[in-house]
Amino acid sequence: MEGSITEVEGAVAVSPELQGMTLSVVIPAYNEEGAVRATVQEVFDALDPTGIEYEVIVIDDGSRDNTLAEAKASGAVVDANQVNSGYGATLKRGVKKARYEYVAIMDADGTYPARYLPGMLAMCRDQDMVVGDRGAGMKNVPLVRRPAKWVLNNFASFLAERKLNDLNSGLRVFRKSELIPFLPLLPQNFSFTTTITLCMSSNGKRMVYTPIEYGKRVGKSKIRPIDFLNFIILILRISTLFNPLRVFIPLGLGLMGLGVLKLIYDLTQMNLSETAVFLFLASIMVWSLGLIADMISRLHLRP
Repeated sequence: MEGSITEVEGAVAVSPELQGMTLSVVIPAYNEEGAVRATVQEVFDALDPTGIEYEVIVIDDGSRDNTLAEAKASGAVVDANQVNSGYGATLKRGVKKARYEYVAIMDADGTYPARYLPGMLAMCRDQDMVVGDRGAGMKNVPLVRRPAKWVLNNFASFLAERKLNDLNSGLRVFRKSELIPFLPLLPQNFSFTTTITLCMSSNGKRMVYTPIEYGKRVGKSKIRPIDFLNFIILILRISTLFNPLRVFIPLGLGLMGLGVLKLIYDLTQMNLSETAVFLFLASIMVWSLGLIADMISRLHLRP
């Protein structure tokens, strides 16, 4: 083993289902001194028996504790942001640094078991992305965050025109070549995984879910109150970037319908009100914005 790269020289036979496959595992870490080394070791334990060539990359996101030193001691390839840049920015750095076509991402806090990686990699041979579906394991998510997750998941499924079981799971395996074109669109913060899912599903990429267990995290959550504002911004962003006509056409029809009803009422009163005119103009503006957003979306998300 050189760093975190495993070279197989006949000592370990490669699993038949993983023949010819290699994997880069990217682990973003911010103030995870209590879990990062154990997480890396868990990846080694999961991938060494497969016999494949792989690497583990830990990107420290400007941690203020001993995370960087723990990561270096783990045997992983380590890089670091000079300042805290965000979950998405850290993953972008890791994906760009990855040597292999297949890339896995997972958190450093112990919530995602590495034992699922070999199976997910095997599934990805015929897919563009395989996502770990936390399912019932989401009971570990704090109650205060569940309503926002429910709204976001259902809204994203509406935009994607398919059921998205777990929109922002942090354990997934994907083809690097399929993700790279979307990197400029991906945000710097926690909505990175949400945007990956919508990028893939909105562009006809092959994406499947596989059930996983979701453990209790080590250390404290990095979610802050300001992230509620980020959640609202994310809703607005994905409304305009992914399948915007699914939002703007019904909204325009609703305004037009209200305008028609108000016009009928005004005619009974023999008086055309400003409200009816405003509703008609608003519907036209909403449709126009939807068409512009759709054009921009197609330009950015075209294969």
